[in-house]
Amino acid sequence: MTNSMVPWDVQSSALLDNFRREMDELFNRFGGLETSRERSAFFSPQTNLAETESHYEISIDLPGMKPEDFEIEMKDGRLWISGERKQEHEEKEKTFHRIERQYGQFRRIIALGSDVDADRIEAEYKDGVLKVQVPKAEAARPKKIQVK
Repeated sequence: MTNSMVPWDVQSSALLDNFRREMDELFNRFGGLETSRERSAFFSPQTNLAETESHYEISIDLPGMKPEDFEIEMKDGRLWISGERKQEHEEKEKTFHRIERQYGQFRRIIALGSDVDADRIEAEYKDGVLKVQVPKAEAARPKKIQVK
Protein backbone atom coordinates (compact mmCIF):
# COMPACT_ATOMS: atom_id res chain seq x y z
CA MET A 1 0.00 0.00 0.00
CA THR A 2 1.41 3.36 -0.96
CA ASN A 3 0.74 6.62 0.75
CA SER A 4 1.02 9.87 -1.07
CA MET A 5 1.91 13.10 0.63
CA VAL A 6 0.31 16.32 -0.45
CA PRO A 7 2.98 19.04 -0.68
CA TRP A 8 2.41 22.09 1.51
CA ASP A 9 2.00 25.03 -0.81
CA VAL A 10 0.03 28.23 -1.13
CA GLN A 11 -2.99 26.40 -2.50
CA SER A 12 -3.08 23.98 0.46
CA SER A 13 -2.74 26.90 2.86
CA ALA A 14 -5.62 28.73 1.17
CA LEU A 15 -7.81 25.62 1.45
CA LEU A 16 -7.10 25.38 5.18
CA ASP A 17 -7.82 29.09 5.64
CA ASN A 18 -11.15 28.69 3.85
CA PHE A 19 -11.98 25.62 5.95
CA ARG A 20 -11.12 27.48 9.18
CA ARG A 21 -13.27 30.46 8.16
CA GLU A 22 -16.22 28.22 7.29
CA MET A 23 -15.90 26.32 10.60
CA ASP A 24 -15.77 29.62 12.52
CA GLU A 25 -18.94 30.75 10.77
CA LEU A 26 -20.63 27.42 11.48
CA PHE A 27 -19.79 27.52 15.20
CA ASN A 28 -20.86 31.15 15.40
CA ARG A 29 -24.15 30.41 13.68
CA PHE A 30 -25.11 27.35 15.75
CA GLY A 31 -23.28 28.22 18.95
CA GLY A 32 -25.55 31.13 19.75
CA LEU A 33 -22.69 33.63 19.42
CA GLU A 34 -24.28 35.36 16.50
CA THR A 35 -27.81 36.08 15.39
CA SER A 36 -29.05 37.14 11.99
CA ARG A 37 -29.21 40.75 13.19
CA GLU A 38 -25.87 41.02 14.97
CA ARG A 39 -22.45 39.84 13.91
CA SER A 40 -19.69 38.50 16.10
CA ALA A 41 -17.87 41.07 18.23
CA PHE A 42 -14.49 39.95 16.85
CA PHE A 43 -13.11 39.22 13.42
CA SER A 44 -9.78 38.35 11.88
CA PRO A 45 -8.84 40.37 8.79
CA GLN A 46 -7.04 38.60 5.94
CA THR A 47 -3.28 38.93 6.38
CA ASN A 48 -0.25 38.17 4.23
CA LEU A 49 3.28 37.84 5.64
CA ALA A 50 6.33 37.76 3.38
CA GLU A 51 10.05 37.83 4.11
CA THR A 52 13.02 39.07 2.12
CA GLU A 53 16.70 39.11 3.09
CA SER A 54 16.34 42.62 4.48
CA HIS A 55 12.80 42.90 5.90
CA TYR A 56 9.37 41.42 6.63
CA GLU A 57 6.32 42.62 4.70
CA ILE A 58 2.88 42.41 6.28
CA SER A 59 -0.29 43.39 4.44
CA ILE A 60 -3.76 43.31 5.99
CA ASP A 61 -7.10 43.89 4.29
CA LEU A 62 -8.98 46.59 6.25
CA PRO A 63 -11.50 48.02 3.75
CA GLY A 64 -13.74 50.82 4.89
CA MET A 65 -11.52 51.78 7.81
CA LYS A 66 -9.55 54.92 8.53
CA PRO A 67 -5.98 55.00 9.90
CA GLU A 68 -7.31 56.24 13.25
CA ASP A 69 -9.45 53.05 13.54
CA PHE A 70 -6.40 50.81 14.15
CA GLU A 71 -2.99 50.90 15.80
CA ILE A 72 0.35 49.17 15.30
CA GLU A 73 2.78 48.31 18.09
CA MET A 74 6.00 46.32 18.34
CA LYS A 75 6.22 44.53 21.71
CA ASP A 76 8.55 41.70 22.78
CA GLY A 77 9.42 40.65 19.24
CA ARG A 78 5.79 40.68 18.11
CA LEU A 79 3.98 43.07 15.82
CA TRP A 80 0.52 43.88 17.23
CA ILE A 81 -2.09 45.27 14.85
CA SER A 82 -5.45 45.93 16.49
CA GLY A 83 -8.51 48.05 15.99
CA GLU A 84 -12.23 48.03 15.42
CA ARG A 85 -14.43 48.19 12.35
CA LYS A 86 -17.77 49.64 13.36
CA GLN A 87 -20.93 48.28 11.80
CA GLU A 88 -22.77 50.56 9.44
CA HIS A 89 -26.16 51.81 10.60
CA GLU A 90 -28.87 49.51 9.23
CA GLU A 91 -31.72 51.23 7.49
CA LYS A 92 -35.22 50.16 8.52
CA GLU A 93 -36.56 50.46 4.97
CA LYS A 94 -34.18 47.75 3.77
CA THR A 95 -34.46 44.02 4.16
CA PHE A 96 -31.01 42.48 4.22
CA HIS A 97 -30.91 39.01 2.66
CA ARG A 98 -27.24 38.47 3.32
CA ILE A 99 -24.68 40.15 5.56
CA GLU A 100 -21.16 38.86 4.99
CA ARG A 101 -19.04 41.82 6.01
CA GLN A 102 -17.31 41.34 9.32
CA TYR A 103 -17.41 43.99 12.02
CA GLY A 104 -16.09 44.38 15.51
CA GLN A 105 -12.70 44.34 17.17
CA PHE A 106 -9.67 42.62 15.74
CA ARG A 107 -6.14 41.89 16.84
CA ARG A 108 -3.43 40.25 14.78
CA ILE A 109 -0.22 39.37 16.57
CA ILE A 110 2.68 38.40 14.33
CA ALA A 111 5.75 36.90 15.98
CA LEU A 112 8.86 38.23 14.25
CA GLY A 113 11.50 37.67 16.91
CA SER A 114 14.06 40.06 18.30
CA ASP A 115 16.07 40.35 15.08
CA VAL A 116 14.14 43.37 13.78
CA ASP A 117 14.96 47.06 13.73
CA ALA A 118 11.86 48.41 15.51
CA ASP A 119 12.95 52.04 15.06
CA ARG A 120 12.68 51.81 11.27
CA ILE A 121 9.24 50.15 10.93
CA GLU A 122 7.12 51.85 8.27
CA ALA A 123 3.37 51.58 7.71
CA GLU A 124 1.18 52.79 4.85
CA TYR A 125 -2.59 52.55 4.45
CA LYS A 126 -3.95 52.87 0.94
CA ASP A 127 -7.07 51.57 -0.83
CA GLY A 128 -8.18 49.56 2.20
CA VAL A 129 -4.89 47.69 2.61
CA LEU A 130 -2.47 48.29 5.46
CA LYS A 131 1.15 47.54 4.49
CA VAL A 132 3.82 47.32 7.17
CA GLN A 133 7.54 46.89 6.45
CA VAL A 134 9.65 45.67 9.34
CA PRO A 135 13.39 45.88 8.60
CA LYS A 136 15.62 43.15 9.96
CA ALA A 137 18.50 44.16 12.19
CA GLU A 138 21.85 44.20 10.41
CA ALA A 139 23.11 41.31 12.56
CA ALA A 140 20.15 39.14 11.48
CA ARG A 141 20.76 39.49 7.75
CA PRO A 142 22.47 36.61 5.99
CA LYS A 143 26.20 37.00 5.42
CA LYS A 144 27.84 35.51 2.36
CA ILE A 145 31.16 33.90 2.96
CA GLN A 146 33.59 33.76 0.12
CA VAL A 147 35.41 30.46 -0.38
CA LYS A 148 39.10 30.78 -1.25
